[in-house]
Amino acid sequence: MIREIQDEILRLKKEQDVCILAHSYQAREIAEVADFVGDSYQLSVKATTAPQKTVIMCGVRFMAETVKILSPEKTVYLANPIAGCPMAEQMDRDLISMWKRANPDYTVVAYINTTAELKTICDVCVTSSSAVKIVKKLESDKIVFIPDCNLGQYVADQVPEKEIKLLQGGCPIHAAVTAKDVEKARAQHPDALLLVHPECVPAVVNQADFVGSTSAIMEYAKASDAKEFIIGTEISIAEHLQYDCPKKEFYPLSKKLICPNMKSTTLVDVLHVLQGRAGEEIRMDEETRLAAKRCIDEMIRLG
Repeated sequence: MIREIQDEILRLKKEQDVCILAHSYQAREIAEVADFVGDSYQLSVKATTAPQKTVIMCGVRFMAETVKILSPEKTVYLANPIAGCPMAEQMDRDLISMWKRANPDYTVVAYINTTAELKTICDVCVTSSSAVKIVKKLESDKIVFIPDCNLGQYVADQVPEKEIKLLQGGCPIHAAVTAKDVEKARAQHPDALLLVHPECVPAVVNQADFVGSTSAIMEYAKASDAKEFIIGTEISIAEHLQYDCPKKEFYPLSKKLICPNMKSTTLVDVLHVLQGRAGEEIRMDEETRLAAKRCIDEMIRLG
């Protein structure tokens, strides 16, 4: 049945000239029908070069918004409208505007995991892979990093010469993993390397053999001579790596690393979008789009 649905998706996307983007946290059967698989920013960049005029985002809402910001001429659909991101929704424009008025000498650095509306008042956007590099390059020595305080702490540790303020926010999935989870995983797999996303709490990050973005974790595992790995990010990454590297072993750091928002998108959702039965078109007024694009443009300039 899965193969039949996949074949119908492949037929319809070719017939309708549609580009399917799938975040790395999506299920394997969705990744197999996607034109591109990667992290949120990689997918947004791929969308700008894709010849298709219609894009389906298999991910969460802020990712679909970012595609629309960078490719306003394209019709962009979010495959499942309920797929949000708790981190992206934790802070809004009013809260950060108030903070900026009280602290006018601080540069606002926003993780790409933020809404389009919030991006409109931020100075520069960053990804987990570019955050340290970009913060180092900023002229300002006073920075507020939003919304993920764990990624922000990782950046602060790497850039001690700058004053970095953190607001309380972050990914509840990564933040749920504890040092005890690391202790248990290492006891079960003593020969495995621990690869961790910087959205995890410092007590976990500080024990890792490698810290990096989702894409960096996958690249490291594929290139490494090691044969066993504990994967400290969304559980689907261990699954994808097992398919890609069948001679190696991959173990999820914790069963808590399952994102319900990412898992809300199904293969049938993708089919239904192509059939005109589901999905949500992402619409954005030009004033918001251009204002949100400024901090992304600054990220590209500095990155």
